[in-house]
Amino acid sequence: MVDEQLVAAMEAAVRKAAAEEIMPRFRQLSADEVRTKTHEHDLVTVADRGAEELLSAELTALLPGSVVVGEEEVHENPAHYQRLRGEDPVWIIDPVDGTRQFVRHDPGFCTLVALAHRGELLASVTYAPALGLLATARRGHGALLNGEPLHAGSPEPGKELEVATSHPDFTTGDQQRVMHGLRTAGVAPRPCGAAGLEYLGVARGRVDAVTFTWESAWDHAAGLLLVAEAGGAHATVAGEPFRLAGGNALPFTAARDAATVRRILGLLTAGDPGTSA
Repeated sequence: MVDEQLVAAMEAAVRKAAAEEIMPRFRQLSADEVRTKTHEHDLVTVADRGAEELLSAELTALLPGSVVVGEEEVHENPAHYQRLRGEDPVWIIDPVDGTRQFVRHDPGFCTLVALAHRGELLASVTYAPALGLLATARRGHGALLNGEPLHAGSPEPGKELEVATSHPDFTTGDQQRVMHGLRTAGVAPRPCGAAGLEYLGVARGRVDAVTFTWESAWDHAAGLLLVAEAGGAHATVAGEPFRLAGGNALPFTAARDAATVRRILGLLTAGDPGTSA
């Protein structure tokens, strides 16, 4: 289903959305072009909506019969998330991952697109236009950043692990208590920025792991494939692969190698053995 030509077309669609809908509005938004969704930290802008509409049209045209699970569309119609459980190929779209950064004039945002079929990730694009970074991954064929192969490698022995974790603004008290297990010698947890860029950091070997307490597919799909194709690994706190359609035991982690995944999961379990979702 996925060849180099399809990945190149995905990349072209993402670049088009950034050029036409996102970058012209970066640092140019008016107050009435930014709104809140579920709470004060959950923002949406005209750039999010415009980019998702463009991407939905472009991507479904590439693959007749495919459907879309996009962040903004699902906010309007939550039932569409169930498309991840169906038989059709699914485009998973986060038009502006890091909307808070985008609104604050911070270049640390990106566009995430992944293609999945029957729960299996096939291809992804991560594009940070303000940073000049574009990463692609194709199942079984590796990952690239600006055309160069990505290799996550392994953490340096004896060095503190840098772990990007769910931001406190998006975590409950119970979740924060579980994450407290990472506050131990040899681990340096910090709040994450845009999830897609943290996954890219893992795939580049610049961040050792990410640990998240939520499972929205648009935040994780592209990055999970990117990390896997760069040689990394992931698992939920139950020791199982992350399921795109949901119902995962939480939190989950993705890391530069399997040994780091096991180490992180052990610390999380120690933090609160009874926590899952």
